[in-house]
Amino acid sequence: MFFRDRIDAATRLADALSRLRGAHPLVVAIPRGAVPMGQVIADRLGGELDVVLVRKLRAPGNPEFGVGVVDESGWTYVSDYAGAAGANATYLEREIAEQMATIRQRRAQYTPARAPLDPAGRTVIVVDDGLATGATMIGALHALRARQPARLVCAVPVASPEAFAKVEALADEVVCLDVAPDFYAVGQFYAHFPQVDDREVIELLAAASVDERPAAR
Repeated sequence: MFFRDRIDAATRLADALSRLRGAHPLVVAIPRGAVPMGQVIADRLGGELDVVLVRKLRAPGNPEFGVGVVDESGWTYVSDYAGAAGANATYLEREIAEQMATIRQRRAQYTPARAPLDPAGRTVIVVDDGLATGATMIGALHALRARQPARLVCAVPVASPEAFAKVEALADEVVCLDVAPDFYAVGQFYAHFPQVDDREVIELLAAASVDERPAAR
């Protein structure tokens, strides 16, 4: 399956999730790339948009390769291949501290005027633009499960078979448009796959906050 861009992927995901329209789901995007997708899905399903802050733990000397993930609470997932990639305990301790500092900075940037929306008792849809190793989504699902949603749904356009198997065990439902055996990178499934910057994320979340504000009585 091939997508024009993230908006095309989000539109197709929203169609696959259409049975949740009217359930007022909480759509939680993984920054930064999935935030524009989350907005599309939230708008089409009549839900609310927020972000879940998790950070990849980078392999030594290869920051694009993830060896684990840390979430906003400090919980960490370390992959079984981390040691082989050179990430020993001392390295991981430093890397976790650095990524936690980034999480705190981004929370202050992204939603300075409010706390994260409460997922307790709600249908929560966690969105990303694709799953390679699945590590970031694993962290996101763990962080949200701890806050007791009624139902936890993972929604992605494409995933590797290995990542799909990992997240399937953590979500109540996985909506994935394509489980691709020849998976090398998320970007290979998109014609247009630009970086999403912090400014765009901040603007989308600020607009969502205004849209979700109760009307004055």
